[in-house]
Amino acid sequence: MKISASIYSSKEKSLPDLVKELDDYIVDYFHIDCNDDLKVFDDISAIRKLSKTPIDLHIISAEPEKFFAKIIEHKVDLVTFQYENLPDRQAGLKKKLEIPQEIKSKLGLAIVSETSIDAFDKYKDTFDFILFMTTTPGKSGGTFNKENFKKIRDFHNRYPDKKVYVDGGVTADISFVLRNMGVYSVVSGSYLVNSSLIGNALHNLRSNYYVPSGIHVRDIMMGKNEIPVIAEKSSFADVLNSIEKYNFGFTTVADADGKLKGLISNADVRKGLIKKISDLNKMNVDDIINKNPIKIYDDFTVMEMIDFIKNTKQNILYLPVVDRNNTITGAITFTNLIKGE
Repeated sequence: MKISASIYSSKEKSLPDLVKELDDYIVDYFHIDCNDDLKVFDDISAIRKLSKTPIDLHIISAEPEKFFAKIIEHKVDLVTFQYENLPDRQAGLKKKLEIPQEIKSKLGLAIVSETSIDAFDKYKDTFDFILFMTTTPGKSGGTFNKENFKKIRDFHNRYPDKKVYVDGGVTADISFVLRNMGVYSVVSGSYLVNSSLIGNALHNLRSNYYVPSGIHVRDIMMGKNEIPVIAEKSSFADVLNSIEKYNFGFTTVADADGKLKGLISNADVRKGLIKKISDLNKMNVDDIINKNPIKIYDDFTVMEMIDFIKNTKQNILYLPVVDRNNTITGAITFTNLIKGE
């Protein structure tokens, strides 16, 4: 996952000193917030003289067209246009942006937590990414709004070929979760640039290091309506169709009350095929179900989940999630994290 350092979040260091220190630790982008002010391009010019690190420009303006010429002149690498007219959070882009062909930047649309991902639809053919603003814009050091976890999943499902960027409240623990969700890049402000040890903070954002927080499994899991669940008396065809439809490599099995009775993975199906190869028509759920799957409770913190996984001997690709009554509430998958690592 890429890390974009929010330059203007620094409270003490000069621009040259901050740029040099971030470059020493090989940050991926310099994030610059442009609050309807063309003077930011003076800072971009200064940065260009000091560094080759790409510029990540976030334009917050009801008239973004007035920045086009400067974007072209400075060959800005990434440009994000804010959808809302901050700080009142009403829609700021009253009409669809028409981007000149001369702009070769990677383009993104930024939305706040209250805005639906539907806003991206009119830009899906021309823009490369969405930027989720996950705290109150303009307030440094805010807390990540956990409602965005589901919005990120929904965006991935609707626009699988588009990248997701996140800005706001990204600390080491949030970074760990976002990496597991397949987020491409995060903006880090106070946590990174105001750290007494920028190198350590950057390492924490990129590594498996995790700081205990108030985030729980229920905050980040896929909900029950997002995962495959079949009944105990399902046919073998039902099992295969469930696994194929969701493409997670497993399906959960529940009783009439929604309680977890087991899990069937691709490996379980393979073993069942070997066992019943002479007469596949006799295959049923009982032949392939794992009645004692590794599971996790939805009230676990993410730290407790990580400790639980570390103390489990098996390799874990996914975990069914249940409440304390063993009712299925969702699932966690680790595909993106495994790919990233």
